[in-house]
Amino acid sequence: MAWIVLIVAGVLEVVLAYSMKLSDGFSRIGYSCVAVAAMISSIGLLSLSMKSLPLGTAYTVWTGIGAVGSFLLGVILLGEPASTLRVVAAVLIVSGLIVMKLSS
Repeated sequence: MAWIVLIVAGVLEVVLAYSMKLSDGFSRIGYSCVAVAAMISSIGLLSLSMKSLPLGTAYTVWTGIGAVGSFLLGVILLGEPASTLRVVAAVLIVSGLIVMKLSS
């Protein structure tokens, strides 16, 4: 159950990043409210998952989901470049998450 909670927390981290981008520096109130709600929810769920998962594992997976998810949203929805080096970096992050999961 802790892993499911952690994955949801990671997805909310992606929602946070995307909402912050759309908030235009927190000048658009709707997106700003979504960003704040996602941040509070994400950190709350991360904290809950840490009751049974090791700190290093939980935090690494949470930030990894946020980083790779934000990268993918940027490429898919915002037209950001998907250069070979950026894709390799994302693959390395996912590889690290898999190793982290296997080690715990």
